[in-house]
Amino acid sequence: MQFVVKRDLLLKSLNFVQGVVEKKNTLPILSNVLLQIKDKKLSIIATDLDIIFYDEITEIKVINEGSTTTSAAILYDILRKISSNSDLNFNLKSENKLSLKSDNSDFNLLCLPTDNFPTFADEFENREITLNKGRFLKLLNKTRISISNDDTRHYLNGVFLHITEANGQNFLTGVATDSHRLSSSSLEINNAEEFKSLILPRKTVFQLSTLLTEIQGELLMQTSENKIKFSLGNTKLISKVIDGKFPDYKKVVPTSNDKSLVVSSKEFISSIERVASVSLDRKEGVKLSIAKDHIQVSVNSANSGEGNEKINAKFNSENMNISFNSKYLVDIASEIEDQNLKMNFKDPVSPVLIEDTADKNSYYVIMPMKI
Repeated sequence: MQFVVKRDLLLKSLNFVQGVVEKKNTLPILSNVLLQIKDKKLSIIATDLDIIFYDEITEIKVINEGSTTTSAAILYDILRKISSNSDLNFNLKSENKLSLKSDNSDFNLLCLPTDNFPTFADEFENREITLNKGRFLKLLNKTRISISNDDTRHYLNGVFLHITEANGQNFLTGVATDSHRLSSSSLEINNAEEFKSLILPRKTVFQLSTLLTEIQGELLMQTSENKIKFSLGNTKLISKVIDGKFPDYKKVVPTSNDKSLVVSSKEFISSIERVASVSLDRKEGVKLSIAKDHIQVSVNSANSGEGNEKINAKFNSENMNISFNSKYLVDIASEIEDQNLKMNFKDPVSPVLIEDTADKNSYYVIMPMKI
């Protein structure tokens, strides 16, 4: 195998690979990236057995076809330190030695044979669904903040994708919850008949968000019995889905919260972050003392002191005191697109509904804290 490729093209691809390969893997081959020259193109493949990342580079000069695997982390590190737009000359000298020459640099990288690299059957019978790339990225960003880290309930360790219907229109809806907060976001979708509900794992959600941010092209989604494939130009991400049943989240979404608070999203976030600075572990809740035209935001830490701040707001009910985990509040408020966020309360102990006037297809639910 021998070929020449531009450093920037390969580096971009290897950047995504870093998020997929496991650094501390019991199987050494899974720390490697597969480089394959065939049909005048370079294929780059990486996997942790749950996610497979595929990319293709066509702008290369092929001298000999072939394939090998080498350390994804080492190759990425070398490329980062080589000057931009350099030509990389790769030459597979033997089964376990890959030569890389660029400018005045000369490296010999250790390789593992491709026979050890996992092979995957690509059987996706269901029809491809075209998604609005920007809107789907928003859906992932808005829901991923509520993904649970508790491995005992593995079915909460991802985003639940399912079809919902409203006003005769089908929506692809994403929901995530860690039982303290819940995020839901939807986008309109066509040919949804074949789509079956699934739970997209946390790692896949974060990798996909990175890809959607940095790669141009039309986004296509295709599902099979226990896998999902996203295609974006020459790049593909295939992932297993979480085996489990997502709980009936609609039961916890409040429908009769009639006490409404409207506050500037930016001021609200800044105020909470300033006041929460007195708490070292951020575990202490932030207390909101809500009046008709303002909120008193306060944190009282037994170990490090207290902080108080008053900000303008509009509240349509009697004065109320309620407390929240400050990080959860900031995470949600940071995803609000409108300059104001709207919080709907029932009482100081019931779930609170947070709405975004600029995005009617998203909402959040947060549980109060007892302080």
